Amino acid sequence: MDTQHWRPVITAAQAGDRQALDELVAGWLPLVYNVVGRALNGHADVDDVVQETMLRAVDNLGSLRDPDSFRSWLVAIAMRQIRDRARRRTPERLEETAAADFAELTVLRLQLEGQRREVAEAVRWLDDEDRQLLSLWWLEVAGELTRRELAAAVGITRQHAAVRVQRLKERLETSRGIVRALDGACPGLRELTGRWHGRPDSVWRKRLARHIRGCGYCGGTRESVVPAERLLVGIALVPLPAGFTLSLAFGGKTAVAATSAGWSAKLLGALTKPAVAMTAGATIVAGGAYVVTQPPDAPPPRAAVTPTATATSAPPPAPAPPAPEPSPSVTKKADQYGTVVDAVDRAPDPDARPAALPRRPESGITSTGGPKTVMQHRGDSVTFTGQGYVLVRWQISPKSRPGALVMPSWTGLKGKLFHVASGGWRRMDDPLPGAPNGYATGMGGPAIGWAVLPPGTQQMWQNEYFYLDGTVTLTQNERGCDYGLIVFPSSWEAVDEDINEGPGQGAIRYGLVRDTGTDSAPVPQYVTRATPADPATVPQRSRV
Repeated sequence: MDTQHWRPVITAAQAGDRQALDELVAGWLPLVYNVVGRALNGHADVDDVVQETMLRAVDNLGSLRDPDSFRSWLVAIAMRQIRDRARRRTPERLEETAAADFAELTVLRLQLEGQRREVAEAVRWLDDEDRQLLSLWWLEVAGELTRRELAAAVGITRQHAAVRVQRLKERLETSRGIVRALDGACPGLRELTGRWHGRPDSVWRKRLARHIRGCGYCGGTRESVVPAERLLVGIALVPLPAGFTLSLAFGGKTAVAATSAGWSAKLLGALTKPAVAMTAGATIVAGGAYVVTQPPDAPPPRAAVTPTATATSAPPPAPAPPAPEPSPSVTKKADQYGTVVDAVDRAPDPDARPAALPRRPESGITSTGGPKTVMQHRGDSVTFTGQGYVLVRWQISPKSRPGALVMPSWTGLKGKLFHVASGGWRRMDDPLPGAPNGYATGMGGPAIGWAVLPPGTQQMWQNEYFYLDGTVTLTQNERGCDYGLIVFPSSWEAVDEDINEGPGQGAIRYGLVRDTGTDSAPVPQYVTRATPADPATVPQRSRV
């Protein structure tokens, strides 16, 4: 982002221009979001730090002497807020998990593949201080910052910055080696990671790096490794996530004080109105807040709209008269259906035959993946349309990488989706045939580690069957533990045959029917009508 290009806007905002300030906030928000997001790797505090950074920038805009230094000045404010946040953290908050892993957002939203994806995922293995510097160096390599601005933001000389960046690059390369090794099939590494909790940290980084240095398999590079800076050249900023909200609160400011600090006069005028003005890109709330939002469920706009005060210049509509109380006989029923099995269910007796499978209408299912879709990587997806049955077959691979399992999700649902049956002759926690003392299952074993389900998630079976009447997208959200999905359009006959092939044919157990034949049948745990930027964020206890 060229600061000189923004000089007129910055100067106008400092002079109290009606819309220049709003244009400045909207234009530079993505840069701040990327700096803070990478420095904190998507921690739950990211939104708060971004809010505080933008608020302080707006408050102190009048003190900026040289508009051409706006970018370095803004980034320096962001870095101070990041460091302040680190100092304020209590021991209890140190164990908080990330709200949305920024490494995954980078991979998904910029569609990174190969070694670019590897660099983004390696960020998880860096310490907090290294991630803070990386958040700036990444933008320097991508052409968004200069080395002078990087040094100024960190508060060190350019010579010292060069030394620190070099050390960062060395640790980043070590982390890339760990990512490559975990994607491999080294038996020694599998044994070592059998005790790993699945979360990157400095202790395990040292253990894994020590193994890699002494391992001919893990240390052997099967392809030429491109330096990180060459991979990052030209990578765009990660766009703001759907649902991101920026609220610049006025607090106890008077209109005069806020205006002198650079607040838009149009925004201040709106504060005197009791109504709330809504647009696709901005919300002005009476009582002292300027909110820029991206609604998660809103359809994409036909044309790009910059969230400025211009978008809210029209006066808010007069409040509608209150609607009369509806009588009980005309109360509208909520447009919801189905139930959610949001607790671990017991395995049925192996010899318990399934209930009769209700037959639902079938006009046919079309799939963007054809008659057979194999999804083995995070972000792989397939969209189904029509009326009929769908089979999702699980292949969990704890031998490759055990740990926490992030479940697949169903998004963008239009119509209805039911979880009708489970089959495949076994649940994934059933003992594998031939395993000693039944000590290994489809979820892993003590020698190789375990695939661990999120709390409250019902145990999946080898084959899970769903009925769709409409359209929906299924996304593979692999992270932590390796798994793959093989997905087919199916039929009632195929489902009925599968669940009724029981132990007598070498299987472990008969299948299970979940379908009631009505709208009370269960829906998948991870389903939504929305289309989130990261499908892995779909809530478990879905209600549709």
